Amino acid sequence: MMIQDILTSGRTLSGVSATSKKKVLELVAERVSDSVPTVNVAELFDALIARERLGTTGLGKGIAIPHCRLSSCTEPTGLFFRMDQPVDFDSVDRLPVDLIFALIVPDGDHQQHLELLKELAARLGDEAFVRALREAHSAAEMFELFRDYEIR
Repeated sequence: MMIQDILTSGRTLSGVSATSKKKVLELVAERVSDSVPTVNVAELFDALIARERLGTTGLGKGIAIPHCRLSSCTEPTGLFFRMDQPVDFDSVDRLPVDLIFALIVPDGDHQQHLELLKELAARLGDEAFVRALREAHSAAEMFELFRDYEIR
C-alpha cells in the first residue's frame, strides 16, 4: 500500500486555519471521522494526543506527521492539510508547521504503519516535492502531487 492508496481528494485540504497543535489534531479527528464512519472523533483525538505525548510528530522544516493506531480504523487512512498560517507544533527545529500529513492505521497493523511512515518521510524529505506542495494553487493540485509522486 502506498500514500496514494490512503489519501483522497476530500481529505486533501488547503488554507486550513487553526491556532494551536491541539486545534489541528481536533480538526484531523473531525475530518477523518467524517469520512470514515467507524472512527469516533473523540477516540481518534485522544489517540493522537497520546501519541504526541510520547514525542512530537513535528519533523522540522515546517512539516508534521501526526499518526496513531486505532482499533476502530479498518484500513490505513491519510489526511493532508496545508495551513493558511503556520502553527507551533513543538517541532524538533522549533519552527512552526504549515504542512501536516495525518496517518491513522488499524491497531495491530505495525508493519504497514512503519512502511507508510517511511514513505511519507521520503516524500516529505524531498525538497522539490515540498516546495511544489507549498506553491500549489489548490487542494486538487496538492492531491495530484501526492498521487503522481514517483519515489526516487
